[in-house]
Parts: sequence; C-alpha cells; structure tokens
Amino acid sequence: MADDDGNLSLPSQEEQEQAKQLQRRLAEMVETDQCHVRLQANGGDEALELPVYVVRMLNRIFAEMAEGNAVTLVPVHAELTTSQAADLLNVSRPYLIKLLESGDIAYIKVGSHRRVRAEDVLRYRETQLTKRREALAELTAEAQRLGLGY
Repeated sequence: MADDDGNLSLPSQEEQEQAKQLQRRLAEMVETDQCHVRLQANGGDEALELPVYVVRMLNRIFAEMAEGNAVTLVPVHAELTTSQAADLLNVSRPYLIKLLESGDIAYIKVGSHRRVRAEDVLRYRETQLTKRREALAELTAEAQRLGLGY
C-alpha cells in the first residue's frame, strides 16, 4: 500500500487477513455482472454504488494485499522513472536500461533522465506474458506428444 506521501509499505498481518476475507467475498459477487456493491460511511445516510469495473479492481487489490504485497495505482498515461518502470516489471534497473536502449520499450529523455510511459511498460509486460504462455503451451504439447506425462 502507498501512504499519503507515496511511500510503499507492506500490509500488516491483520490487513492481510482482512484483505483475504474481502477478496473472497468480492470474488463471489463479481462472478455475475449483476454485482452491486454499496459503500457507506458508518452512521451516514449517503451510500455510493460502485461500478463492476471498480469492484473488480478492488478485488485484485485485495488479492495482492492478502499475499502480503504492497499495492500502488499508476495511471497508464503516467511517466515513470527507470527505477519505477523496473519495479513494475520486476527486473533490475540495468536490465530495463538495456530494454530501453534496444528499442524494446519506448522512452523519452527529460534532460539527462529517461522517462517511460506506464502504458508502454504495461504493453511490454503483456507481450512478454503472452510469449511465455505460448512457449509453455508448446512445451506442454510436445511433452504430451512424447508421452512424458504432462
């Protein structure tokens, strides 16, 4: 979770347990597109109805928190530092720099600093995940063809 200053902190054990419970409940609700979640302050008269899209986002956030992961939201149009982009991809900063310089991910220079659009980083990540899934499917098919029991 990010605090008001933008610093990341890991959820406490209590927060993880709460997130697990909330995630389970929301997962059940989200299974149908008829999901209606209302948000109401204690003792308040006004309630907000959350769109299904927002409920799905909350479900993903709770799932990450339940695993003990820090969570932050980044608008897709945001420009990231190379450290932030490397963190988003879960790679080292020097490896990210190689990806930028090879043209695998677009970037701009602001003075002497590189900036990367979150959208470009997320697109790269999705492309890599797709390639991994395809390779895994090929390996699985080949293992089945050879009768290796997979």
